[in-house]
Amino acid sequence: MSHRERLRQRLHDVPATVVDAAVATAIVTVTAWMGRDYQLPGFREFDAAALVLTCLANIPLAARRRAPMAVLLTCCAAVAWFLNLGYVPSLNLFGPLLAMYTVAATRPTRNAVPGAAATATVIFYSGMVIEVYTPWTALAQALVATLVAWLFGAGARRLADRNHRLLALAEELRREREARARSAVVAERIRIARELHDVVAHHMSVISVQAGLARYVLATDPPTVGAALDTIADSSHEALEEMRRMLALLRVSDTDPRGEGDGRDPAPGLGRLDELVERIRAAGVQVTVVVVGSPRPLPPGADLCAYRVVQESLTNVLKHARGARASVTLDYGQSERLTIWVADDGPGAPGGPAHGHGLAGMRERARLYGGSLYAGTAPGGGFTVTLSLPVGVVLPDRHEPAVGAADTGVEPGAGPLVTGRRPSPPVRAA
Repeated sequence: MSHRERLRQRLHDVPATVVDAAVATAIVTVTAWMGRDYQLPGFREFDAAALVLTCLANIPLAARRRAPMAVLLTCCAAVAWFLNLGYVPSLNLFGPLLAMYTVAATRPTRNAVPGAAATATVIFYSGMVIEVYTPWTALAQALVATLVAWLFGAGARRLADRNHRLLALAEELRREREARARSAVVAERIRIARELHDVVAHHMSVISVQAGLARYVLATDPPTVGAALDTIADSSHEALEEMRRMLALLRVSDTDPRGEGDGRDPAPGLGRLDELVERIRAAGVQVTVVVVGSPRPLPPGADLCAYRVVQESLTNVLKHARGARASVTLDYGQSERLTIWVADDGPGAPGGPAHGHGLAGMRERARLYGGSLYAGTAPGGGFTVTLSLPVGVVLPDRHEPAVGAADTGVEPGAGPLVTGRRPSPPVRAA
């Protein structure tokens, strides 16, 4: 910091009352000095009474910020008394003008009018006492001097008001920025929790089923035990790989301060659907896959969303409808939408509508990418999850739910609010 900046900072830290007291003392000193050196014929010499009145007309300026109108009226009264006693009229006009400036700078226009009238009257009286100006000249002088002080004060008031508004706006922007940061942190925590739930719930369910199977046939069917252990090894390996990928995205190193990653394994998508289906089949669930239309590349976010919904749906079949048969249908028939049905012939959800953290996470995923999701007991029995995603263009990240996205489970037979009915899977041969 330069010497000039340090001096400016020190002056800025000085209390306003001390500054005003110094200004008032300086005006009294200058006025007394001028009174001793400047004498006009026909007027009284600057004596002790004049010094007292000079102090009375200027010392109150030390309190001009706390009581500007009272200070102005006191200064005007003291100057009028000074002039009435026959002293040189041009000596004590600094006080009323500075007080008038303060009134205009700190008070609204309607409150400054009385102070302006008092200031103009004193200056007009000073011009008439000197017996040199005509009344019109004295009046013009009084009006111009008062108007200049008023305009400068009003300009300072507008500048102060603008600074206050800017400070308030800056504070509001700071609060909004902090709120957005907190919201982003919460959204990121929810996203991480959703990813962890999908990874852990699926793979641990597969491992749990296979471990139970291996324990059950440990002494009677060694080949089945070996296959179960292979499935456990594969599931645990894939779970560790997905966890490593998530941690790599979250970790910010010294060589990668922006957190852009190092090009490691991409997020899973429908291209790995075969691996997922084989793993579920190895856990004892019969799964069939039907593709309608021509498969095509999907935007990364929508691809991950579709994969996670299928993964969570099949995991629920494995956990809650063990022994049921499941089917996965991918419909690419519409050019800008992908519809996925995951159905099973298990007992379905009690009461029809489906709830739960996993299903809530699937709905959140669908809303994030502008889609909708239905989950509930099918009219003919079993349980159905229907996902509809717009995939024609790569959608920007959004943090608000898309219009029409279902918030909670819906009654059987009712569908996403986007279409007003539950999409029906295509008819296919058994």
